[in-house]
Amino acid sequence: MKTTQVLCKILLLFVFTVGALQAQEIDFEQKKVLLVYGGWPGHTPEIFAKRMNSWLEAHNAKVIVAEDTSIYADETVMAEVDLIIQSITMSNIKMNEAKGLLNAVKNGVGIAGCHGGLGDSFRNNTEYQYMIGGQFVNHPGGQIAHSVQITQPDDPIVNGIADFSLTTEQYYMHVDPNVNVLATTTFSKEHDDWIENAVMPVAWKKTHGKGRVFYLSLGHSDEIFDVAPVWEILTRGIFWASKSKYEASEAWMHPVY
Repeated sequence: MKTTQVLCKILLLFVFTVGALQAQEIDFEQKKVLLVYGGWPGHTPEIFAKRMNSWLEAHNAKVIVAEDTSIYADETVMAEVDLIIQSITMSNIKMNEAKGLLNAVKNGVGIAGCHGGLGDSFRNNTEYQYMIGGQFVNHPGGQIAHSVQITQPDDPIVNGIADFSLTTEQYYMHVDPNVNVLATTTFSKEHDDWIENAVMPVAWKKTHGKGRVFYLSLGHSDEIFDVAPVWEILTRGIFWASKSKYEASEAWMHPVY
């Protein structure tokens, strides 16, 4: 009997949490979104692009889908879009394509994405890494159980989302100290004892010129997006980044050193 009561309470808590996460309304109001995917197939970029495209269209966005970075060199397209969502792990980018991307964001286009698709895209391009605010360097232990802590519960991107646990890659990154960190994870010594208690950003937002940048380190495989807080943080962050051209910049520079 007690076991049944406990299970019922857990179920009710789950339903309440999911309901709360779904409460935020998102309407892109026909904003133009460029969805670019490709790179290393291990992160299933095509599957991500299909999921994201369906979600964007369901929330009133006008979507342009591109299978490589050549579209970044199209000045007309880059001037017209409001937001770029990228899912390209590793790979290379040509100089004119990188210039088109960087200039677009500096001029007010938002950019958002997750995991290696944004945080491990063009390892030889430091200007790109400067824009994103961080670069993947390792995931000790591979697929491991770990937890995520919400650090700014009043921020709209994570408001109402509780700390959560999951089993996936725990990204160790080199991070710009001036990004606005929304969630973190803490490493154990199980796989590399010298990083015990290292606190690492999991989600952040920043600006680059006039453009908003949002990044989430989670997202190794498609099923991770079925974890309610992961999908909610990602989609709220994408929505926030889409407003670069329409809302004032946020100020948060607080160096930690």
